[in-house]
Amino acid sequence: MNWLDRLRESLARTRAQLTARLGEIVGAPPAEFFQQLEAALIEGDVGVATTQHILRQLSDRRDARDPAARLAVLREILLDILGAPAPLRLDPPPAAVLMLGVNGAGKTTTIGKLAHHLKTSGRTVLLAAADTFRAGAIDQLAIWAQRAECELVRHAPGADPAAVVYDAAQAVKARGIDVLIADTAGRLHTKTNLMEELKKINRVLTRELPGSPVERLLVLDATTGQNAIAQARVFTEAVGVTGIVLAKLDGSAKGGVVLAVRTALGLPVKFVGLGEGLDDLQPFDPPQFVDALLTA
Repeated sequence: MNWLDRLRESLARTRAQLTARLGEIVGAPPAEFFQQLEAALIEGDVGVATTQHILRQLSDRRDARDPAARLAVLREILLDILGAPAPLRLDPPPAAVLMLGVNGAGKTTTIGKLAHHLKTSGRTVLLAAADTFRAGAIDQLAIWAQRAECELVRHAPGADPAAVVYDAAQAVKARGIDVLIADTAGRLHTKTNLMEELKKINRVLTRELPGSPVERLLVLDATTGQNAIAQARVFTEAVGVTGIVLAKLDGSAKGGVVLAVRTALGLPVKFVGLGEGLDDLQPFDPPQFVDALLTA
C-alpha cells in the first residue's frame, strides 16, 4: 500500500465511527446534528475543548445550515485547525534535532525512522545517544543507526548526556554532516531532574551550533490520547518544543488526538508514524489527513 492507503487504514477505526455517525445525521435538524457530532468527535479523542471550538465554528457558518454543505464546511474547519504543513528547519546546516518524550512513546524508534527519511532526502545524519541513563536505549539507538546507515556518537551508560551532545556537535562540524539528531532521556528520578537535564542539553546545542536551526521535537504516543497533551505541556514549558511527532498512529489509536494536540498546544504536527519499519514515518500532510479521516 502507498502512504495514503496506510494512513486511511490506520484511521479506519476513527473514520468508521465518525463517518457512520455523520452519514446518519448530516441531514438532521441543526440541534440534533450538533449534538450527535459532538458525541462523535469526543469519542474520536478530539477532546472537549477542540470539539467545542469546531461546533462554534460550524454554528457561525451560514452555509453549515445547508445539510448538503455540512461535510465540506467541517473539512474546512478541520484544515484551519491543523494549519499549513510545517517542514523541519534544516538550513543552513549543520542543523540539530533534539528528540524529546517519555519512555515508551516510541522516541528512539522514531529517531531511526527520521534518520532514514532524511538520508533518503539527500541529507547526511549523525545520531547522539544522549539517553545515557538506560543502557538499553544506547544499544537500541545503535541498532537503528546501523539500519539507517548513520554515524553514532555514544558514551558509556551513566555518562553525562550533555557531554555526548557536545561531542556530537563537534563531530558534525568537523565532518561536514548536515543533521545531528539527539536522543534524550524520558524519565529520571524526578520530573525536575529530567527537565533540568534537557535544558542543559539544549544550551549545549545552541552554544556549540550558533546560527544553526535547532528543532525540538516531542514524540507523543497517539494511543495515549488526551494524556499525551499533559505530557506535552511539561516539555514545552522546559525547552520550547517546536513541533510534534505523533507516533503509533495505527488502528489502536483514535485519530482525533491530532486535532486535540494542535488546539491545546498551538504546535504543528510535523511527522506521523504508522508502524515499526524504516519507511513508517512521513511528514504530516493536513489535507491528506483530513481526507483520510472523513472520506468513507
